[in-house]
Amino acid sequence: MDILGIAQQGLQQAQGQFNRTAQQIAQVAGPSQTPGDSVSLSDEMVSLMTSQNQYETNLGVAHVASRMEQETLNLLA
Repeated sequence: MDILGIAQQGLQQAQGQFNRTAQQIAQVAGPSQTPGDSVSLSDEMVSLMTSQNQYETNLGVAHVASRMEQETLNLLA
């Protein structure tokens, strides 16, 4: 099991969610806005906060995994 790889995948997923949400928000002010188009800014803000939390959590996992790996190497040395 590669913990760093799993954390990296989680970071990429969080970044993808953030990018999709940012595009949705950008469409609100876009010139091609038609009267029927709408974006719930509160939903998009929740999505941004969720992606931020996911990113921070996965970054923490990567940090802990790196420390665990270093400690294991120290024990073996």
